[in-house]
Amino acid sequence: MQRPFIRSAASSPGQFFKSRLPNHSFGLILYLEWILLGLAFLIEIRPARFGINATAQMLVILILLGFGLMGLKLPTQRTRYKVLYTALELGLLGLTFWLDQRTGFFPLLGLIIVIRSCLIFQQAGRLIVVALVFISSVLMLFWGMPPPHHKPHHDVSSELIANTILTLNINTAITFGLTLLFILLLVNALLAERQSREKLLLANEQLRFYALRIEDQATLQERNRIAREIHDALGHALTAQSIQLENALLFLPPEAEKTHSFLQEAQRLGARALQEVRRSIATLRSNPLQGRSLEAAITALSAEFQATTGIIPTLLLQVSQPIPIEMSTALYRIIQESLTNISKHSVATQVSLQLQQNYNTIHLQIVDNGQGFDPTRNTTGFGLQGMRERTAALGGQFLLTSEPLQGCHIAISIPLPQPVL
Repeated sequence: MQRPFIRSAASSPGQFFKSRLPNHSFGLILYLEWILLGLAFLIEIRPARFGINATAQMLVILILLGFGLMGLKLPTQRTRYKVLYTALELGLLGLTFWLDQRTGFFPLLGLIIVIRSCLIFQQAGRLIVVALVFISSVLMLFWGMPPPHHKPHHDVSSELIANTILTLNINTAITFGLTLLFILLLVNALLAERQSREKLLLANEQLRFYALRIEDQATLQERNRIAREIHDALGHALTAQSIQLENALLFLPPEAEKTHSFLQEAQRLGARALQEVRRSIATLRSNPLQGRSLEAAITALSAEFQATTGIIPTLLLQVSQPIPIEMSTALYRIIQESLTNISKHSVATQVSLQLQQNYNTIHLQIVDNGQGFDPTRNTTGFGLQGMRERTAALGGQFLLTSEPLQGCHIAISIPLPQPVL
């Protein structure tokens, strides 16, 4: 049977940032590569005037296929891998020319190499690759051209044809060079636009984090003010009441047993109310961790829970880096509220608490085997609402799963704030 649940989620900036990839810039670049490869394939299978060796043509087609597959995984870590990757591309380019000296597809593959170099190299590396591709294209364009004639009586028509071919090759080389520069500028603009959007997202995330800190500071100041008022007004009044009741018990005549019992009950209730007030004041204080790490504070809270209920919680605390104070305070309050609810309402005998860090996300799970409840009929509890609000304020996800006689399971995921680069 599927267990009912209530989920309150706020979109995590870290998850939102990841869900954008690949963005439109990289999508456009990938589509452009596929179009160029498709054109190169069509050029390769077109009929040739004098024919072409079938084996050489099949090898060229396989090389074009390999070119396409290489574009699915670009090296981004070590420079030597990037250099080897580019050298392999240039080698395959030379091999295709050696197998089929029709130069129609060569500029297309050269453009693909330049596009990929923009994705893996910095500006200096991109310029070097552009220069290598251009020089290779010029060499292949003028490869096999007949040398100029020096005889006084040479064929005028042959010279005219040679000059025309030379002029066409020069124009082709200039056009290809300008195309390479255009592609370089275009891809650089797309990459710059993408980097600007990434920086803007990180800046927005940092601003949200700062706004949350300011909001928390204002909330904590208000908590401290309320705590002082409770301590100065209600706390003192209850303390005075308890003292007066103790004095009344001291001067009470021995025969007034009934009055004595009432006064004792009033004294007990006053002492209990004073204890609740002190506990509320401690809860409202701004720094519940009191200078301790979150793990140490949770361990102390678990020991207090064990002393109160007799239940020994199972703890699993695995945090590899310090957690910001705002997040630590929120997690502590959520755990504190959960353990309070378990001690008051769940009638549980087993409690499990796990706090783990997975990459840049903090995961918290609290599970008990108590009597459970129907979440769809319990939507007004201030404790659960407070846990949802604390989680949402940190950009996290809150998931509560419970049903009658099946215990309760709370799962929380909160992304760690990322610094602006």
